[in-house]
Amino acid sequence: MAPIAVGDVLPDGKLAYFDEQDQLQEVSVHSLAAGKKVILFGVPGAFTPTCSLKHVPGFIEKAEELKSKGVTEILCISVNDPFVMKAWAKTYPENKHVKFLADGSATYTHALGLELDLQEKGLGTRSRRFALLVDDLKVKAANIEGGGEFTVSSADDILKDL
Repeated sequence: MAPIAVGDVLPDGKLAYFDEQDQLQEVSVHSLAAGKKVILFGVPGAFTPTCSLKHVPGFIEKAEELKSKGVTEILCISVNDPFVMKAWAKTYPENKHVKFLADGSATYTHALGLELDLQEKGLGTRSRRFALLVDDLKVKAANIEGGGEFTVSSADDILKDL
């Protein structure tokens, strides 16, 4: 499957997270994105160095600026289970706007065409690093990284697309 691209409609799918009452929830991507301007960014794994030290912190730090430009949701997805995503989110106590969503079986990542085979490294199927700017389910920017790069999918890169 070809990776999602500018002009495509964001596919629907189910992701999981823990709510404020610590209850496991499942949410459809369309329920979060329909009629809104959202950023959906994906990372290869929770607690990994680039994801934890650069990618996620950038979106947390720039969240107010992104919101001031009309972004209503900032969604971080990773091929991890919701328990891992909850624990990872707790390492960012300053976070007020980024939602951490689990794609435990990589089903949604496959629907986006953004899976990354890391079996040789013992990591199984993961997500390529990416950032999508979506307006009412239509992809306006698709910043997709190659390999282990972090050159086009940062919060600053998305700000240039707004």
